[in-house]
Amino acid sequence: MIRALAVAIILASASQAQEAAVQGQGAILRGLDKVNGQASDLDLDNGTATEFGSLTVELAECRYPVENPDGDAYAFVTIRETERNREIFSGWMLASSPALNPLEHARYDIWVLRCKI
Repeated sequence: MIRALAVAIILASASQAQEAAVQGQGAILRGLDKVNGQASDLDLDNGTATEFGSLTVELAECRYPVENPDGDAYAFVTIRETERNREIFSGWMLASSPALNPLEHARYDIWVLRCKI
């Protein structure tokens, strides 16, 4: 009986911990050229790409929590070296935890700032 109650409490708290997310119109990413120290904001709509230095940055989609739109952003980004057309990153970037799934590149850093609502 106690075990069943404990499982029910754990399942209830787990479902409450999940926040509903909605899709934004795009995202604002920040790119840093580590050689010259220059930072640039990249304004992308979902499904579009832009060039940053020798990289092509493509945004598939950006999601944000319904309850707190300014609190976080989750962006699915694909990054390629433009000349070689070689994919060097593909995955979700989180605004609140940029080091969780970062781009690893010798010259450039790119991270998501927020979704466009």
